[in-house]
Amino acid sequence: MMRFKYSFMLTLTVVVILAACKQTPGADAVSPRTIPVITYTVQYDSVQSALQLSGNIDANTTVKLGFLVAGKIQQFGWNEGDRISKGQLVAQLDPANYQIAKEMADVQVKQVEDEFQRIKILHERNSVSESDFKKVEYTLQSALTQQKLQQKNLTDTRLYAPITGVVLKKLSENGEIVSTGYPIVVLADINKVKVNAYLPETQLQDVRIGQTATVSISALGETFTGKVKEIAGAAEATTRAFTIRIEIDNPQLKIKPGMIADVQLSGQQKKSILQVPLSTIIRTTEGQTYVYTVDKEKGQAFQRNISIGAINGENVEVITGLAAGETIVSGGQQKLANGSFITITTN
Repeated sequence: MMRFKYSFMLTLTVVVILAACKQTPGADAVSPRTIPVITYTVQYDSVQSALQLSGNIDANTTVKLGFLVAGKIQQFGWNEGDRISKGQLVAQLDPANYQIAKEMADVQVKQVEDEFQRIKILHERNSVSESDFKKVEYTLQSALTQQKLQQKNLTDTRLYAPITGVVLKKLSENGEIVSTGYPIVVLADINKVKVNAYLPETQLQDVRIGQTATVSISALGETFTGKVKEIAGAAEATTRAFTIRIEIDNPQLKIKPGMIADVQLSGQQKKSILQVPLSTIIRTTEGQTYVYTVDKEKGQAFQRNISIGAINGENVEVITGLAAGETIVSGGQQKLANGSFITITTN
């Protein structure tokens, strides 16, 4: 009996050892799933210093239109925002009084012309003195001049647009009596617009006529490119700032006078900054920006909060959170979570 127990225990031990030998070490461990990513090495870049300015949009040309004669507005159907072409009728006064004055001038000219013809015949026969003849001649010239004046007054009861533009302000209505020169409408050409920005005198040397500027308009959520067209010859007495004007093409008329604009101009000095591609930046719903840093030894990517500065083309300045030489994920980061296992691939 003892011999049987000993044989059974020996056989069992051998079976266990053989079974253990057949197992591969680590077979029970599950290999983590890796995510392929593209990486970027953080580095310093030399960039031109940028000037950040604030400004407001103004029309390329703005005109206040009014009649050259007084009267009651008879026709004025435009509204603010309407587009008017050059030469198009803007408004008209009641022409009745000016029409009557023109007809009276016509009658006066006819009378004086008849008298002048009679005096002329007598003058040719030496029957009228030279002075009497000149009096009638001058009277005729005066009547003709008065006729021209009344014709001009009648013509001036119609107001035409001197430029193609948009109605910015409507200052009068039909039936209103207006005086000579009183503005009834403000018309602006906005096919091109100007950004009026204010430049500190210490940065005046960094700006020149023709320089390219990047203009961001938050009201539209868009960025435009313009050129510096004017630089004031003198600084404002109180702020010691110089006004610069930047011209922007506005073919779709989306940019409106009065909008606020942020202007960025490239300075002449260069500086070295730490920057990464914009595509590497991820932002939380709370507005926190972060990237995924790569731990090559562990084969993992970890979330790292950073703070960013100025945008330079397709790159953005990193103020805090990263150091030169670190590796971050530049492609495939949308699939990652903090601590994800990764496989580094090439573009």
